[in-house]
Amino acid sequence: MDLASLDRLRSRRLSRGLTIGRSSYRARVARFRAKRWQVAQCAVAAAVAWLVAKHALGHDVPVFAPIAALLALGTSYGQRLRRVAEITAGVAVGVLVADLLVALLGAGAWQLGLVVALAMTVGILLDGGTMLVNQAAIQSIFVVALLPGTGGAFTRWTDALVGGAVALVAATIVPAAALRRPREQASVVLRKQARLLRGVAVVLREGDAELGAELLAEARSTEPLIRELEDAAAEGMAVVTSSPFRIRHKPTVRRMSDLVVPLDRSMRSCRVLVRQAAVAAHRRRPVPPAYAALAEDLAFAVDVMVAELAEERMPVAARPALLGVGKGTGEVVRTDEMTADMVLGLLRAVVVDLLMITGMDAMRASDALPPPPR
Repeated sequence: MDLASLDRLRSRRLSRGLTIGRSSYRARVARFRAKRWQVAQCAVAAAVAWLVAKHALGHDVPVFAPIAALLALGTSYGQRLRRVAEITAGVAVGVLVADLLVALLGAGAWQLGLVVALAMTVGILLDGGTMLVNQAAIQSIFVVALLPGTGGAFTRWTDALVGGAVALVAATIVPAAALRRPREQASVVLRKQARLLRGVAVVLREGDAELGAELLAEARSTEPLIRELEDAAAEGMAVVTSSPFRIRHKPTVRRMSDLVVPLDRSMRSCRVLVRQAAVAAHRRRPVPPAYAALAEDLAFAVDVMVAELAEERMPVAARPALLGVGKGTGEVVRTDEMTADMVLGLLRAVVVDLLMITGMDAMRASDALPPPPR
């Protein structure tokens, strides 16, 4: 390898490293932005629980109130109501068992072990989940190791109830952003897919192996987008399930959640299509120009889907464009070149997957395409 080629390789690697670094930073910032409401909610709930226990109930050091509120809310909307109940019960059980045993046996290493065993046993006998059992053990340790004494037993128990009550109220207050996230993330996935399809068209048309390799690297980095979509859909469903103020949005959020599987499938098919296009360019396999045109038309149909989602509509309006591309896959010239044949088959697979996003089931979507050319 000559010096000029080595310099180009180093420059390309440096550029790719900087791109990955920027993407990683943007992903972390986006993750914080997605969670900033939960962070603020936990902070406010902890402060309110402290104020209620200290000033309304007159407790001197109501440490268990903010602990119960914070642990119950967490940074996820999933199963919040169940978590509130389990955390509150777990804290109360642990505190009560620890206070009773410290009063009878005192504080020490073997007493601590006994308290943990009894607290976990009570949690299990109450048919509690893992959260309840673990919190019962943790809070019992806290009492024995850091707050020994019997004078505050009832106070600590009511602190746990105060924290749970504050968390329960806070859990019902949910911003609309959590309901928009599934649709917004679905748009992100589709925009990336349109970009990949346009890249496939260029690679097929120009036979650019270097561009094919770069496009393949970009396609392989799309898995986090699907995970974020799954998280957004699960979070949206958790919100409409747990918050009485958002339950009317449940049908809309449910429809968006139903798009996760076909979107995942279409992105997987698109990644394989990118790989075959890159292989065709690298091995200089001839691919009919009509295949590149079909990839471009498919990208346009995906743009229509993105526009529909932006208008808060299901992407049904893109169906005619998708059916047009599907029809085109049955009319183009077929070659004996295996790689080109695989490209055509994958284009058809992507069309079927995208038709499912518009509301068609798998059988109808497959039957909507004409037989491939012979």
